[in-house]
Amino acid sequence: MRLPRILLAAAVAASLAGPGVLGGPAAQAASAGPDQIRLSWEARPTGSTARLRGLAAVSRDIAWATGSAGAVLRTVDGGRSWHNVPPPGTGGLEFRDVEAFDADNAVILSIGANDASRVYRTHNGGKSWTLAFRNDDPKAFYDCMAFFDHKRGMAVSDPVEGRFRILSTGDGGYSWRVMPSAGMPAALDGEAAFAASGQCLVTRDDQAWLASGGGASSRVFRSRDAGRTWSVSTAPLPSGATQGIFGLAFRDVRHGVAVGGDYRPGVPSPNAAVTTGDAGRRWTAADRPPPAYRSGVAWLSGYAAVAVGPTGSEVTFTGGRTWRPFDTTSFDTVGCTAHGACWASGEQGKAARLRP
Repeated sequence: MRLPRILLAAAVAASLAGPGVLGGPAAQAASAGPDQIRLSWEARPTGSTARLRGLAAVSRDIAWATGSAGAVLRTVDGGRSWHNVPPPGTGGLEFRDVEAFDADNAVILSIGANDASRVYRTHNGGKSWTLAFRNDDPKAFYDCMAFFDHKRGMAVSDPVEGRFRILSTGDGGYSWRVMPSAGMPAALDGEAAFAASGQCLVTRDDQAWLASGGGASSRVFRSRDAGRTWSVSTAPLPSGATQGIFGLAFRDVRHGVAVGGDYRPGVPSPNAAVTTGDAGRRWTAADRPPPAYRSGVAWLSGYAAVAVGPTGSEVTFTGGRTWRPFDTTSFDTVGCTAHGACWASGEQGKAARLRP
């Protein structure tokens, strides 16, 4: 699906204006256009009560959502109907991330200590599954995964022996291996990744970014060689045991946004979004961030992006510098396709598709 005309026009106008451009017709169009847009989430009931923190938006018709109690949901008709297609015997697992290539091919990740961290692969829409990886290291705890293409992908574990651990696949998720840790900077005390939305690890081309919290600083790790070596930078988001970066999104290899805060209900998160324009080397706090903790973020088009969390959703038309609310529904994660089809999911089996 292409973006609706009014949204596409606003996004293009904002892109033409660019960040920091204060005058001229393009900037005026960018500032006027978004005010006329009324975005909202159109509910697509799943019939499930699981908390759906994993989401893969494939198209306007096709989406996968995964979550608690072993839930693996799939729709191929725009959310009019959903089918629960989990691997047999996995009702006790928490599937926190899903990467889907189409209606038939998907990879799912469960989290937890010891062998609760697993990866499964299907090629037939969930009719059958292959157990591709089962964690056997009691010190590892896998949080999320991301793919560069249909073959190459990664998953990340919280630090093991002082460094984040990267798991790699080169065959579409059917087999995985632990990568050497020599190229990973040392973790801070208490530092970890948050398995809240499947967005603590993201990729673009051969580059990858890993978001963290829990330690003295919120940080973003960056790899330019598909996960072999990494650099790290600090982001101006609060960090602590319940604070940090929870979601990342990059619209190209240079421009990204990160959202987070403190996930505890009712606790303020005054600096819930940051941006980068240099591939993650430096991060800048949003001028007008979302008003509360946000766990998921996705790009719509150009400088337009959407953020979601337990208390609502915001949209930006300025590349993440300023955000404005448009919905109060609780969601944990959000995903958009290259053609502008956006989905969100969260607690009590909630799923929705973006409607302007």
